[in-house]
Order: sequence, then structure tokens, then C-alpha cells
Amino acid sequence: MKAEKKEVNAIVLDVLLKGHPDDPRPPFKREPIVQAMGVEQFKLLELVPKAGVQMEIQEKVYIGDAERQKVERVKRRVGYEELTPTARGELPFVIELVVKEREPDFVAFFNKAISITPKLHMLHLLPGIGKKLMWEILEERNKKPFASLADISARIKSIPHPERMIQARILEELQDKDVKYHVFTSK
Repeated sequence: MKAEKKEVNAIVLDVLLKGHPDDPRPPFKREPIVQAMGVEQFKLLELVPKAGVQMEIQEKVYIGDAERQKVERVKRRVGYEELTPTARGELPFVIELVVKEREPDFVAFFNKAISITPKLHMLHLLPGIGKKLMWEILEERNKKPFASLADISARIKSIPHPERMIQARILEELQDKDVKYHVFTSK
């Protein structure tokens, strides 16, 4: 659903100072790797840090086209299955941070979600939303657009934590490469 564009910022999931453990090259030929997740489209990336630079897990780093302070280059995009166990463990917490940081974008999703096909609505893609709940959301937003995630949970009693639904959907899109519709991530 999103246009393909470059990530500008990423959040560190794991720092591998001696390179990836599955790398077949001898240890002295490996370069340090940082596994990270993009903030805009949730792309999973491998970054090469600049020499002598320290990076912490959950640190936000700039990876855009201008001068980078901590990152030498974006090495490649990786799939969920290529993440280290540490990165996989950090992923839900990092997604939670990004959802809180970008709350207006996700509130806009609830306010602007449309039908994908005659039988499938974008809201159906969120875990836990069926036809009855979808109609309740549509009726409430027609009365007055939602102002925040807290507003959604206050006005629709069946959704106590809309941010958790969004986080679960993002995680599903990252984990399952066969998912048909990408609402929050890019393919």
C-alpha cells in the first residue's frame, strides 16, 4: 500500500562487532554489522557502522543520503528469518517505540482506511477486527474523526489497545513473506 522509498532513519536491533556468525569467511575478513529496522516503512536492514563508533540497541541512527555520523553504508535489506535471535527479540519493543512515536500516522489509518475489495476492508487486516467491529469503527469515525489512539479505545469499547493491533499487524507483515496485503510495511 505504501510507495517504495528509501528509509531515512533506522533503529538498531542488534550490533555484531565481529560480523554475522553465519558468514563463511574467516573472522579477520568479516566486517561489523548492525541489524536495524527502518522507522518509516519498517524495512529490516543490515548496516555497516563507521570504524570506532559505538551503537546501542534501540538507538535511532540516520541512514539517509546526507552525511551520516555513525553509519558508513546500508549493506542490504534482510528478511525476518535472517535476523539474529537478539534482533528478533528486540523487534516487538522497537515496533512499539515507533508506533508511539508515529501515533498520528496510525490514527490517520483508522480515519482513512478504505475497502480493498468488495468483501475486504483495510480494517479487516488488523488482528481481531471482524465485520461487526469494522462497522462500529466506520460509524464512529463518520460522527467525528478519531484524534488519538486513546480516543479510539475510549469510543470503541471492544478495542482497549489499538496500538497492540497495529504492532501485531506490522510484526505479521515482517515475519510472513507470503502475506498478500502490506498495510504498514513495504514488500
